[in-house]
Amino acid sequence: MPTRRAHIHAPLPPHHKLHGKKAFSFVLGPLLFAASLALLAGFAFPVRAAVGLLLWMCVWWVLLPVPVAVTAFLPIIVNACLNLVPMGTVTGKYFSEITILLLGADLLSLSWEKCGLDKRLAMRALCVIGPRISQQIIVWFMLATVLSALLPNAVVCAVMIPIAVSMLKFVGETDIPQSRIAAVIMVAIAWGSGIGGLGTPLGGAMNLVAVDYFEQLTGQEYAYASWSLHLLPMLAVICILNLALIFTIKLDKKTLPGSKDFFLAEYAKLPPMSRDEKIGLFIFCLATVLAFLRPLYAGWLPGLKPAYVFLLLGMLVIITPSCKEERPTLLSWKEAEQGVLWGLLFIFAGGTALGTIITDTGAATAIAEIVSHLNLTGGFITILVFTAFTIMLAETASNTAAAAIALPIVISVTQAAGLDPIPYIYITSAAFNAAYMLPTSIRAIPIGYGLSPGFLFQHGVKQTVATIILIAAVGWLFMEVWPYFSQV
Repeated sequence: MPTRRAHIHAPLPPHHKLHGKKAFSFVLGPLLFAASLALLAGFAFPVRAAVGLLLWMCVWWVLLPVPVAVTAFLPIIVNACLNLVPMGTVTGKYFSEITILLLGADLLSLSWEKCGLDKRLAMRALCVIGPRISQQIIVWFMLATVLSALLPNAVVCAVMIPIAVSMLKFVGETDIPQSRIAAVIMVAIAWGSGIGGLGTPLGGAMNLVAVDYFEQLTGQEYAYASWSLHLLPMLAVICILNLALIFTIKLDKKTLPGSKDFFLAEYAKLPPMSRDEKIGLFIFCLATVLAFLRPLYAGWLPGLKPAYVFLLLGMLVIITPSCKEERPTLLSWKEAEQGVLWGLLFIFAGGTALGTIITDTGAATAIAEIVSHLNLTGGFITILVFTAFTIMLAETASNTAAAAIALPIVISVTQAAGLDPIPYIYITSAAFNAAYMLPTSIRAIPIGYGLSPGFLFQHGVKQTVATIILIAAVGWLFMEVWPYFSQV
């Protein structure tokens, strides 16, 4: 019989080790929060608390001691206890316009599943793209990039992720959280949707912030074509880098099951599209087109923004009669209640609420003041600092907040140093469109579909570091050898 001492020192079973690691991760979050309050004594209490909350949420999102959606409610809990900002600004993010858009998009994708449209779209995608993983990554990434230059990146990501997931499930990748192929394709879509906004001023509100500063500096209207002429070369280089790093992720196979001829044959066996499928596809296309054509009807319907278009048409699938006898409508409310990815909505909202607290407490401004007091006199180091600062703001707050905070700092520092701020604004614009690591903003969407936050963070760190260096280097090179880059 073993002695008591031997029993105490006997190796613990694997599940005990796992439990210990989880307990450590659980405690580490609030410990970092407390450390922030204690060690950042030179800053105001709300600033210290905001930084601590950021560290807490990052640890819990990456190490997963609790479900991802549970972490998303920390901004409400911490703010309720410490009253850092008005609570309405925090809770409002949990049913913001983007959250409404994601809900509407989710309802549309659920209706596809019920009528079989998801299977048809999945097979069609396989027929067009083919089964090779490399082709899948390139096509999904580039399609997301191109579309997000013209549409809100949240719309692009919310529409494309369900189609990709349907395709993966069709070929047997049913365990999405454990599928490495699914993870790679989903991050390709999310990262493409994010960086694609750089292509045109229509890519997001953050770009319009930069346009406003251009107009203030020049005193004349800014031509949108000028944006693309300046930044499309930068976008092309960033896309090449992002794809190259995605291809460094190790996969257990190079092709999906089946060949292109097999998928074409299977697609040919499908029956003609049913009335339900046609209606579901029409409603989806209508939502996308209305989001794209928003400027044409904004004057007549100023409140009907893309978020509300998607919710309106999402509600429409619940009341539209089905042609199948066993189904009264395209999607029942019970199916909607059970099928909506509520966790996705909370994750997205939690990241946005965190960004609000970081911005409204002055934490972002405090960091910006530190940057503004650095001895920056132009050249590569100045560009590198601006780029790193802006990208980290985009990661932790939002792209738009990063633009609103970083651009005034960039302009004031460059003007104080006697530099032309125009090329620095373009470089900073590339930076606030680039974010890869944390499940905030649109990166919450693949997390809601099963992507591991740890996977996103691990590979997002590489993308972030490489993209900071690339944007700084390319921006500096453009300033040195391309005179047009310094002109509006």
